Amino acid sequence: MEHIGPDRRTARVRLPLLALLARGPAHGYELKQDLEQLLGSAYPQPNVGQIYVTLGRLEKSGLIEGEDVTQSSRPNKKVYHLTEAGREALRVWFEEPEDEPRVRDEFFMKLALAPQTGLADQISLINQQRRQYLNTMRQLSRLAAAEDRDNRIAHLLIEGAMLHLQADLDWLERCQEELEESE
Repeated sequence: MEHIGPDRRTARVRLPLLALLARGPAHGYELKQDLEQLLGSAYPQPNVGQIYVTLGRLEKSGLIEGEDVTQSSRPNKKVYHLTEAGREALRVWFEEPEDEPRVRDEFFMKLALAPQTGLADQISLINQQRRQYLNTMRQLSRLAAAEDRDNRIAHLLIEGAMLHLQADLDWLERCQEELEESE
């Protein structure tokens, strides 16, 4: 059986699908709709093709099982349910704290290397990144205003993203102060 855990990129789709299947059997399109309804428009949603590819991989891994269901007026559909191995993978996922340190931040790598290349100015990089964060905050504000007020999960997601962005903006300010002092 395939271990799900260290590869965070694949876990971002796989484990939420497993979690949705923990409540009961469902087909791929239904799972996509459930994710969209739960998380709202701020969370990047996988396309239905990605959902079905992921379900195929989960089935191959033994974490879910699919069953073809005959429909009279439509093509057959495949309904998936969680296996005991899938339930165990979910238990492990819920028990593991998230540890995504910011020390591998791509922007910081650019900032650190810019003086050595002569191709970019550090203060210009900071200003460019600041504009990007502010634009993202404006987009999130618009999403929050458009999101259904009853969807607390979506609003918490947006609020968390905005708090992270504010911390990033504060950190950019600190970087700029430090760099200007060292000149």
